[in-house]
Formats: sequence, C-alpha cells, structure tokens
Amino acid sequence: MNLVDSFADISRFVALRRDIHAHPELGFQEHRTSKIVADLLREWGMAVHEGVAGTGVVGVLRCGTGRRTIGLRADLDALPLQEENHFPHRSRHDGRMHACGHDGHTTMLLAAAWHLARSRDFDGTVNFIFQPAEEMGKAGALKMIEDGLFERFPCEAVFALHNFAVGVGTFATNHGALMASSNTWKVTIHGRGTHASMPHTGIDPVAAVINLGQQLQSLVPRVINSEQRALLAVTQIQGSGAPNVIPDEAWVGGTVRTFSTDATDRIEAGLRQLAEGVAQAHGCRAEVMFRRASPPVVNHEQEARFAAQVMREVVGDGQVDEQFPAVMGAEDFAHMLRVRPGCYAFIGNGDGGHRMPDHGPGPCIIHNTSFDFNDEIIPIGASYFVRLAQQWLAQP
Repeated sequence: MNLVDSFADISRFVALRRDIHAHPELGFQEHRTSKIVADLLREWGMAVHEGVAGTGVVGVLRCGTGRRTIGLRADLDALPLQEENHFPHRSRHDGRMHACGHDGHTTMLLAAAWHLARSRDFDGTVNFIFQPAEEMGKAGALKMIEDGLFERFPCEAVFALHNFAVGVGTFATNHGALMASSNTWKVTIHGRGTHASMPHTGIDPVAAVINLGQQLQSLVPRVINSEQRALLAVTQIQGSGAPNVIPDEAWVGGTVRTFSTDATDRIEAGLRQLAEGVAQAHGCRAEVMFRRASPPVVNHEQEARFAAQVMREVVGDGQVDEQFPAVMGAEDFAHMLRVRPGCYAFIGNGDGGHRMPDHGPGPCIIHNTSFDFNDEIIPIGASYFVRLAQQWLAQP
C-alpha cells in the first residue's frame, strides 16, 4: 500500500472522527460539526466559506499559478437512529447516530486538506466541499448547487467517497451508473369513517390500502423491461389509531429505485393508474404523492478511469474493482454529477472486526444501529484524495 507519509500517525484524526461520532447532528442542523470543520480549515490557512446551503462549508486552497480546479466532497450529517453501541465514543444524543460513516468521510477529507495545506505540493485550486443533509432525502447537494456552489467555487470535476462493507484496502467504482435514483411515494385513500362493528355504514379505506399494497408488489415487472433493474418497495401502511374505528382515510407508502428517468416515469404512471383504479373499485378516492429525491449516481467515464488509476497507485492493482455492479442504494452526490463531471466510489470498511468491545449486536453495515466507521481506512481515503488532487491539477 502506497500511503502519503504524513499519515503514518493518524491518532489526531482518529480522535477527531470519534468526537464527531459522539456528537451526531441531523441534516441542516450540523452546526457543531460545521464549526469544527471551518475552524480547522481556517487554522490551516485556507479561505473558508461557511453557511453554504445553511450549514455547508467550503474550504478553498490555492497554490502556484495553475488554473486547473477540482472539488472533493464529504457529507456531514447523521441519521435519526438510536445507537446500540456502548463503546466510549457512542452517540451522546438519543435518537441520533452516525450510522452511515459520514463522520469518517468528513475526517478523511479533513486529513487530506491538512496535508495539502501543509505541504502545498500541487499547482492549482482545491475546493474542499463539506455538504450538509445528504440523508433522509433532504438533498443537501442540490441545495448547495442552488446556493451557487459551482459558480462561487469553480470545479472542473468533483469526486467523493463512501465507505462500503467490502475489504479494508480496497476501492470499487465503475464507469457509469453506480447507485440508483431515490424516489418516495405515498398513496392516501379517502373513504368514510364509521364504527368497526358497522362497516356497512361507511366506506372502508383500509381494505383499499391493503389491496393496493398487494397489487403494487407486481407493478415493476408489468411496466419495466426484465433486462432493466428497478424496485418498488412497500414499507409503510397506516390506518386507524384505534382497533374499533374504520377511519376516514388510510395510506400506504414506500420507495422506488431506478437507474433511468424513463423507468421512474413508467413506475410513477403505473402507480397512479393502479391507485386510482383500486380506490374507485372500493368506492374511495386516491391522492398520490410521488417525490423524486435524487437521480441515479452516474459516473463520467473519463473521470472514473482517472480516479481508478489513482486508487490503484494507493492500494495496488488487485485491490480496485473498476466494474463494480450498480447498487440500489441512493446518494444525492448524483446532483453534483449532473452538473459537473466526476466520479463516486466506495472504499472498503471491512466486516466489522474493527469495532471496539461493547458494540451492538447487529452487523457493521451502513444504516444499522450497530455500525461504526473503521478508523484504519482514514489514511487510505485521505491518501486517495491527496493524490487525486495532485494528479488532476498536474494535467496539461
């Protein structure tokens, strides 16, 4: 492994990562985390811009006379989960947890910023983008773009990393679609409430919702070519708040994941048609909400090949999967890739063997209450960011 020499001792950044883990903040509420980031970048001599899209931070580091630019992005926010780990750096806030590793992503990018600010062994401009609100469909990336991110901080290309449950010392990416779009839907069925003992006096929306939920399970194969990948999941259902009441309305909801706008369009149209038909058959009325939270993450081929070559220089040829199959998870970095070329990639976080005693009983996978980022990969990700910036800016 060919790591940057400055990262031989990462104890400072391990302590930083664990401090951030212990103080998780939800999307657009990352005030403490953003202040830590801004104070460190300023301490290292950068031009620091706070308040981008509310709690976002951008650090600008220029060196030499080069006109080339690059953007490196990390996410700041945590998830609304109750942590089940009980090691010393567990969350100190009930109902909030860094269960996706954004504490580690922020720390890796800060480590890279520290090295580049200290060494200044590059020629051009590096924009360190610390994004709020990646989770829960809040589209912090889109908010930063709408707040003038790329006009204020020009980037020829943008790059980001996310930890993944594959081996430590490995990277994975591809030259096209890497992650799916994220879309949420909710169908509210309006009937007429009554006492449960007298169903003939009302119009039952719960029965319609149950029927609709069952029929939606087979919608995708009816509207999407079998050669394509798409998913509709029914994850929520709500009727009355009491066992003896038929409510005026009930609802069912979930998520849709696709790799193309056309597939999303087809599923939305099918969902609306099915909801209206089922509601009508039950004598009810359907109200459909379909929200497109983020598009698919689609890497740009030239930038993906460039990034993969840098990965190989850091961890070795056999440790980089450049044809990683697309996953159904979603990421709002997709918005940045729609307006600037770039590459999103996964960095191996291991199988959980790194966790300290008293960790939770669940697996060490993201969005799990027993998750913890692997501090061992901080110098790997930081080295990648450093060499990526140096080599990108060194191009003619």
